[in-house]
Amino acid sequence: MGGKDLENRMTKQELKPRRPKTVTCVSVGILTAAALAGAPRVEAQDDAIDVVRVRGPIYMLVGGGGNVAASIGDDGVLLVDSGSADMAGAVLAAIRETQELQLMGRDPDPLRWGAEGRLSVLAYRDGYQPPKPVRYIINTSAAEDRVGGNAAIRASGVTFVGGNVAGAIADAGVGASIYAREEVLFRLVERGEVDLAYPTDTYYGSSYKISHHFNGEGVRMIHMPQATSDADTLVYFPRSDVIVTGDFFSQTTYPIIDLEHGGSIDGVIDALNYVLEIAIPEFRTEGGTMVVPGRGRLSDSADVGYYRDMVTIVRNNVQEMIDRGWSLEQVLAERPTKAYDGLYANESGDWTADDFVTAVYRSLEPAQ
Repeated sequence: MGGKDLENRMTKQELKPRRPKTVTCVSVGILTAAALAGAPRVEAQDDAIDVVRVRGPIYMLVGGGGNVAASIGDDGVLLVDSGSADMAGAVLAAIRETQELQLMGRDPDPLRWGAEGRLSVLAYRDGYQPPKPVRYIINTSAAEDRVGGNAAIRASGVTFVGGNVAGAIADAGVGASIYAREEVLFRLVERGEVDLAYPTDTYYGSSYKISHHFNGEGVRMIHMPQATSDADTLVYFPRSDVIVTGDFFSQTTYPIIDLEHGGSIDGVIDALNYVLEIAIPEFRTEGGTMVVPGRGRLSDSADVGYYRDMVTIVRNNVQEMIDRGWSLEQVLAERPTKAYDGLYANESGDWTADDFVTAVYRSLEPAQ
């Protein structure tokens, strides 16, 4: 059969991908959740998550607690943080909806003449494979809205094809893998979290890389020591040129510093400076490398630079007051954050401007 005859048979309508009949056929990982005994039940919550396309396979899921970043593609799903426990169902529903929209938008490569057309013929013949489940979760810290969904989302996923799925590898582990600094594991054990929430893979050096490309690119985890805690990890997707920061950078709150577990104001500034060091702006510090903050809107180098300057100014103001011999009560009364409270004060939340100033003061005061 000639190339022209084959092209005539494959009408435009035939080349359109088929919409999945049910959500369960979109994500194989959901079918394996029952394989993990005692796994928390996940209930979907409609319209609870806003999904923002960042670049390439990287998306930002807003509304799951803190921001959740997701690499969604042919290899499956990799999440940076899992959101809060009560939003795990909404996060999974948002992932499934995104996968379904991806499936709806895919067409085979246009048919070509001669031998070069063979790949597109195979694409048409083999059809479309359903999207794969959550494979990996990376926790940027041990904060509740970073690890809260670990157990439920891990149970919904598959690191390898396991469980009762056709073609299962008999000894393959069931459930997504969870990567984090080893301190995250220590925190979760201290809190008595269920085993399924624990990281399955931890690192203790300055950085760690997943051993293979995922959805077409490498994934690098970089330790940010003594930032919001001693367990902070920055995640970098080099091909998409996207950085995910966790809680040391936010568009809606001051940095949440956990002094009890190794956090410090100077460590936060060092982490922000590191982001500015590796980020490459497109033009006049704007565009270029995209930054997914712990909370708030998608950002770039200019946003990180402004936030770094704000944190540095507050830090220097508090340091000057300490040098004058002021007490914490005097510093709080002076309100060293007042120029920025309109942007970052969250007086109705768990981390107020006074909480931030107190953490800065305790981080800088001389040892007694």
